Amino acid sequence: MDHLLSVKQLGPDGISRILDRAADLKGGAVPETGRIRYVSNLFFEPSTRTKTSFEMAERRLGLEVIPFESGFSSTLKGESLYDTVKTLEAVGLDALVVRHPENRFYEQLEGTSVSIINAGDGSGQHPTQTLLDLFTMREEFGTLEGLKVTIAGDVSHSRVAKSCRDALGMFGAEVRILCPPEWQGDFDAVGDWDDVLPDSDVVMLLRVQHERHGGAGSFSAEGYHRRYGLTSARAVRMKKGAIIMHPAPVNRGVEIADELVEHSRSRIFRQVENGVYVRMAVLESILKGRD
Repeated sequence: MDHLLSVKQLGPDGISRILDRAADLKGGAVPETGRIRYVSNLFFEPSTRTKTSFEMAERRLGLEVIPFESGFSSTLKGESLYDTVKTLEAVGLDALVVRHPENRFYEQLEGTSVSIINAGDGSGQHPTQTLLDLFTMREEFGTLEGLKVTIAGDVSHSRVAKSCRDALGMFGAEVRILCPPEWQGDFDAVGDWDDVLPDSDVVMLLRVQHERHGGAGSFSAEGYHRRYGLTSARAVRMKKGAIIMHPAPVNRGVEIADELVEHSRSRIFRQVENGVYVRMAVLESILKGRD
């Protein structure tokens, strides 16, 4: 694997290999990266979990991490993303982890030879988040096949929702969507929590992505929570053994009740933990592929 741009490129076999290797690494397996490798993290959007998770994964693999701060880079002087990447390639980097507000930003990087890992492109894809979500589900249930996964929230603007839909479908899981009609996009949405809550194995909440709405429309946190949020009363009605997930950042009291974030059903911080091992597996696979 030279790059990781979307989950679609992996297919079920590729996804399974990464999840299996992540499980090995979580179990204490020794990383396999060979010679000294150089990586950098190019984040043109704010990030806490993804950026620090990649940094931890890189250090656990023994990689040399070259700092990059978009707010102090030549992109502020008008340099294109292509020229920035070509510059980092020329100084000897092996791989770049890139988050960018533009959908499919990687298409403008044809002609570069450094490996690219998509850490989120606009409202497009977020492959490593989806891989860690699948890893968490598989760790919980032993399989992905036949799972009923309900995703509730701002799906039309969510790269997580799109990536999860693509990946879970490869494994025979059923994805159901709950959201306001104006945020449905190209998803088929169900009408109400009553339609999905009794048999959902996973309830995944998404935050409202105000930054992608362009300031249009009205929004009430209380009204949204009452209609589409996972309230404490709804959590009581969840299926036995069902779990709560969220890619974060979490808006407590909006998409999920505050007391549910660290509830016994919640796997939100387990997702963060698992993200390190999944990203280790992705980096290892890509860097070994450069030999």
